Amino acid sequence: MIRNFADNIEEDYEWLDVLDPKPGELQQIAQTHGLHEESVNDCLQPGHLPKYERFKGYTFIIVRVYYPQKGREEEADTVQELTNKVAIFISDKFIITIHRNEWEPLKTISSEYVSSGECKHPNHVLTEVVKAALQSFSDPGDKITRHIEYYEEQVFLRDRNVSFLKRLYFLKRKIDVIRRLLLLSHDIVDKIDTKESGNAYTRECRDMYVRQQSLFDSLLDQATHLMNVYFNISAQRTNETMRVLTIFSVFFMPLTFIVGVYGMNFKYMPELDQRWGYPGAMGLMVVVTIIVYFWFKRKHWL
Repeated sequence: MIRNFADNIEEDYEWLDVLDPKPGELQQIAQTHGLHEESVNDCLQPGHLPKYERFKGYTFIIVRVYYPQKGREEEADTVQELTNKVAIFISDKFIITIHRNEWEPLKTISSEYVSSGECKHPNHVLTEVVKAALQSFSDPGDKITRHIEYYEEQVFLRDRNVSFLKRLYFLKRKIDVIRRLLLLSHDIVDKIDTKESGNAYTRECRDMYVRQQSLFDSLLDQATHLMNVYFNISAQRTNETMRVLTIFSVFFMPLTFIVGVYGMNFKYMPELDQRWGYPGAMGLMVVVTIIVYFWFKRKHWL
């Protein structure tokens, strides 16, 4: 479906928005506006990463916006599961946005900025689109921050929780994917906000990019640190269990040795015929146990 988002303005440019494009529609637009075949093919690839590329007569840009698949947001951890691609063709006379899923901010930009006459050039429209794409990561950033804070509280619980670790893993994967997309979007922001063509709108776009990049860098560090703390605590609990079991085994080793000696079936074992043989063996075990106990206390192992 092709929509003209700039049909009610007097500015000398057009904004075509193509939703869920059909091959015939793309071919028609490509012929009318002189779009290169390679850039048209790139805009059809659903998993394409952000890019900025100049062609003769226009610039081709791909941005990705946060748009998780319904029902899979909790365990979504890939580019296609978490984001939606928006391909942009822009020149001095036109801007074309192409996407498969409806994205409401485009309508908002058309009604609030284009129809009011505030966007007087396609580059201004592009700046607003990129800002909206960056802004789409704000809500998930806040949500992930709350999850990180919750997991920080839960990680010090006594019981090891496999489902907790699984959720934390998917959360880290989600942060990593968004952070990688933001890194790839740096070139787009850098080309928009240049010394020659930069203005208040493009600087605001760069500031928003810096804030989002810093946020997700921090979230990734926190998630990684949290997983390391979780594994360290799990290892510490395992070591504590092994320490207790080792102490018990050390107590029983000499007792087992004494029992093994007097359990041998030799005919001439004097203690076996003595009246004090049994209480003597039991007393020896008690003495050995006491010696081991005080030895452990002296070494501060108990």
